[in-house]
Amino acid sequence: MEKNFHLERARVSKILMEDMFQIKPGETVAITADSGSDSDIMNALAAAAYAAGGIPLLMWVPKAKQSGQAGMKEWPAAALEAALCKVEVWIDAQSTVMLYSDVWENAFKENKKLRYLVIGDSTIGSLERMFTGFEIPTLKALLNKVRDMVMAAKKVRITSANGTDVTYEINLNYAFDIDDGDFSMPKFGTAPGFVNICPKLGSMNGTIVFDILEGVNKDNQLTFIMENGRITDVKGHRGAADFKKYLAAFDDENMYKISHNMLGLNPGIHRITGELCEDERIWGGVDFGFGHTSAMDMPPFGQEAKSHFDGIVASVSIFLDDIQIFNNGEVCHPDLKPLAEKLINA
Repeated sequence: MEKNFHLERARVSKILMEDMFQIKPGETVAITADSGSDSDIMNALAAAAYAAGGIPLLMWVPKAKQSGQAGMKEWPAAALEAALCKVEVWIDAQSTVMLYSDVWENAFKENKKLRYLVIGDSTIGSLERMFTGFEIPTLKALLNKVRDMVMAAKKVRITSANGTDVTYEINLNYAFDIDDGDFSMPKFGTAPGFVNICPKLGSMNGTIVFDILEGVNKDNQLTFIMENGRITDVKGHRGAADFKKYLAAFDDENMYKISHNMLGLNPGIHRITGELCEDERIWGGVDFGFGHTSAMDMPPFGQEAKSHFDGIVASVSIFLDDIQIFNNGEVCHPDLKPLAEKLINA
């Protein structure tokens, strides 16, 4: 079994460094990790970066209690920023990631050549499902078509058999991101297989019933009532009271506000596993993020908040104005189906 894990780690790391980041000789590849990270995966990433001609920089930091800005006081921020402003590649592989922290924001502000990828504490099995088994050009074509359709719409509606029924409006001034596995140019990268949308401020209304919510037992299925872009109530048989306390403890109004919505289209992910990075990209599902939003995604100021959290709804139907593109977790629009079928059948 250990031999198989060794081969899997080597395979995923090679694909990341050579096919996706396309590391060039002499490029510095920073990998940030903490005590919750898998040291074997970290070493495999560093070895693959070296084999591709890069110069690995593996940095171990204390494990913060929370990710993002909430973890700042526990990290050597000044030293990290000094290093990350000089590298070509940064893989954020901590179990409590630096995404959306001041370290992250300042690295992107100062380092215009930065190619960043967040993988958190994903297991090797999860990394295999997310990063292997598809052709980048085919995924790129599908995601670009979906993004173009989203940007041509005025309103998005998302429904699910679990009771989810929520709508929001489009703001073309905001970013419409995709990740297709091509990390060869400067970018804020995450695992491939999604279209990310920042809803128009104050426009989200309806009900979201999560199949899994970050920090909550996945069997709880908590329900958010959304009014004008804000969580106004959290309902559920178990866990609702605790999650209300969790939100209230931040003492931050923006933690109740929608940040982004990701439409999941990773062809290797078809069930919820409890690994957040993977679940966010589940084929035919959606992710809803709340709290902090970078100014890169929501110009000009972003949405500052003390932290950020996400939840997943699997097997959704999606309507762009009156045009349906997903039906109960399957891609149904005729312009999208051929690409979707090619990815699924690969």
